[in-house]
Amino acid sequence: MGNVSETKTVVLVSPALADANNGNWHTTRRWAQCLAGHCATLLRAQWPEPPPSAEAEADALIALHARRSAPSIAAWARQCPGKPLILILTGTDLYRDILANTSAQQSLALATHLVVLQEAGLQALPAAMRHKARVIYQSARALKPAVKPVRHFRALMVGHLREEKDPLTWIRAAARLAPGTASPPVRLLFDHIGDALTPDLALAVQTAQTSIPGYRWLGGLPQATTRQHIKQAHVLVNSSRMEGGAQVILQAVQSGTPVLASKINGNIGMLGAGYAGYFPVGDDAALAVLLLRCATDAGFLALLEKQCSERAHLFDPEAEKRLVLNLMLSALSAAPPRKPSP
Repeated sequence: MGNVSETKTVVLVSPALADANNGNWHTTRRWAQCLAGHCATLLRAQWPEPPPSAEAEADALIALHARRSAPSIAAWARQCPGKPLILILTGTDLYRDILANTSAQQSLALATHLVVLQEAGLQALPAAMRHKARVIYQSARALKPAVKPVRHFRALMVGHLREEKDPLTWIRAAARLAPGTASPPVRLLFDHIGDALTPDLALAVQTAQTSIPGYRWLGGLPQATTRQHIKQAHVLVNSSRMEGGAQVILQAVQSGTPVLASKINGNIGMLGAGYAGYFPVGDDAALAVLLLRCATDAGFLALLEKQCSERAHLFDPEAEKRLVLNLMLSALSAAPPRKPSP
């Protein structure tokens, strides 16, 4: 692992900071933790942040989100030519914005380095941009797997209620498995963690709580509490329509909890092409079949656990830290030296 000079200052720009408690914020915070002790870091929602400050002398910019951070990226490229500009690409970047949004496309072009958070993300980039891209998986500390109850089966979805996460597929699958419908031999419980970001989806989960036995909406929770819920669940469900590299998937893997996931590139890039726990996007019937199979077929659940454990090395915190520091060292080494202040 290379050493980054402690005299260097790196600005991290994210459209979501601590109050958002979402994946973008957790990515930004973790990268700052990787760099801590190796260089000074400044976390900002935009660059430059008024009033003018010492950050104008920063040595590198790390920006999350090509479209939403586009003004900061353009300002850095204009005011700090030649200095590293590292862009971390989200799911909405890779699978929506860079296809048609001119601001996102400009951010790709201006960045000196691109980072995707799972291996399939490279193929989503224009071929001409792939030479400046690398894969850095996100990470989570491994937790000792919990001993799961046998008298019930708890499935968990984690994700704020928004269209990209597709919570309605999760709700419909739960409804299919309600007592009196499929009448499975084991009691099925359905938990959902995440803030309601739109009124219609808030109404949907509130309705589900009153109409689907065993369904609970727990709202937004702190990350440490969420991780304990993931650890205690029998299976984690990710029904997203687009993902850049879902942190809840790697948190489940690092907690010994297998995953059922929509078959999208962002999830395949996390779990591998041969993973047995995929279902088609939006297909609540297929998800219900998988949930019931997990609850009643110990061999199938063990297969998913084994396949997840085989990917765990990708999500090791030391591996992520090493790759972040190596990227930062490479980027700073290629930059022109800072001019001395007059």
